[in-house]
Amino acid sequence: MRNLTLATGLSIILFACSNGNGAQANQGDAEEATSDISPVDRIPFAKAEIGEFDEPWAMTFLPDGRLLVTEKKGNLLLVDQDGTKTEISNIPEVDYGGQGGFGDVILAPDFATSGRIYLSWVEAGDNDTRGAVVAHATLSLAPNSPDVEAEAPALDNLTKIWTQNPKVTGRGHYSHRMVFSPDGQYLFIGSGERQKFDPSQDMTGNLGKIIRLNPDGSVPEDNPFVGEDDILPEIWSSGHRNILGMAFDDQGRLWNQEMGPKDGDELNLVNAKANYGYPIVSEGDHYDGKKIPNHATRPEFEAPKVAWVPTIAPSGMIFYSGDLFPAWKGSAFIGGLASEAIIRVSFDGDSAEEAERYDMGRRIREVEQGPDGGLWVLEDGEGGRLLKLTPAR
Repeated sequence: MRNLTLATGLSIILFACSNGNGAQANQGDAEEATSDISPVDRIPFAKAEIGEFDEPWAMTFLPDGRLLVTEKKGNLLLVDQDGTKTEISNIPEVDYGGQGGFGDVILAPDFATSGRIYLSWVEAGDNDTRGAVVAHATLSLAPNSPDVEAEAPALDNLTKIWTQNPKVTGRGHYSHRMVFSPDGQYLFIGSGERQKFDPSQDMTGNLGKIIRLNPDGSVPEDNPFVGEDDILPEIWSSGHRNILGMAFDDQGRLWNQEMGPKDGDELNLVNAKANYGYPIVSEGDHYDGKKIPNHATRPEFEAPKVAWVPTIAPSGMIFYSGDLFPAWKGSAFIGGLASEAIIRVSFDGDSAEEAERYDMGRRIREVEQGPDGGLWVLEDGEGGRLLKLTPAR
């Protein structure tokens, strides 16, 4: 990758761009991996460095163009587009360690009038157990003007609405990603199987599931398992592993990506009541070398639309709808941790495939679309940078 400096904080990057067949990518939670896809083209982008963070995990845009950014150790920051950061107070205590800590942040569909946001984090339980929780709160913002004095931004009326059940030992696979349905009526939560395998198929608990709730945390009456014995009514789909990205496409369909075990990351079209098979089937294998049958051996389980072997270790996911990159409308963008890349996925009906891979040289934790259609990217770990990508002029 070659950098041509333009100005402070701005450079032209010629990303390695590759065609992929969508067949490969996860050492599960692999920290290291390399791609075997060779560059076939190079596309210039302008990359602006906006700021640095301490283990950033998620971001979302406010209507005025500012961002909210979470840091795993327990910080929620209000960030101007020039990188100015203001700490938000009244943040819940988080159980930090391993993959756990502060997680996702999204806006309520009626944020403009309610000021409500949704947060996820990990809390401690009894006997060295822990699990993710989701809450909503009112965000009281400092005005976006230097001429107006106001109190510092803070959270008020923090209310928990959902908890991973059961809480278990260990510090991995919380998932706790969230997304609202396009009509704003339903909140979807990704709940990881916490590296415990079998809970993905246990319908009396919510580990290894995608959850569907009303915005207040109650269960919708039309959820697919409502009224069924020995099944939690909040469950929408099952057989998942570690869900680190969920997004709706322009047809209103829900997609998720999740880390497989040793290889076998998945991109799934999420259907109500569907079982995606983990740990009974997978396109990857266990870390100890034990083989897992693939989806083709058990057609009763829903197969992924894309599976990556070797790993990309996916994180953060959006569908692009902006005007800055018109050829990419309808594509999904997925951050890559072990692959240190941004992966673009294209779609044809219910089919999907990796279309391009952009080498970023750093683990990518989160991808979002900005108000002007630029791609905003959070790098992972200490000193993780917030980057804005726009077409080179």
